[in-house]
Amino acid sequence: MKIGVAKDGNQVSQHFGQCEGYAIFEIADGKIVGRKDIISPGHTPGALPALLAEHGASIVIAGGMGPKAVDLFCARDIQVYLGVSGSIEGAVEAYLEGALVSGGNVCSHDDHDCNHEH
Repeated sequence: MKIGVAKDGNQVSQHFGQCEGYAIFEIADGKIVGRKDIISPGHTPGALPALLAEHGASIVIAGGMGPKAVDLFCARDIQVYLGVSGSIEGAVEAYLEGALVSGGNVCSHDDHDCNHEH
């Protein structure tokens, strides 16, 4: 499993589409076993969900994200956790412990509904 976190420095970015980059954490047996940082290519509508999907993310963590990006992630069955702040590693550890507090994680479509409360 891989978890993508929008980042500014070592903090969870509050602006998914305008962050400096993304940390992709590789998870095995409930633990972080690897990390790759990628620089944001810039805010182009629809490009960032595709980029994180290409890097294998099945979960995305950010402070804030527009509804279109949330819908694009949900269409790819990628869980989105919003309203998260603090360190990027702390957010991933909280997710792994089942303690990640998400301020929003719902998207719905006429033919698809994903609600991945954790």
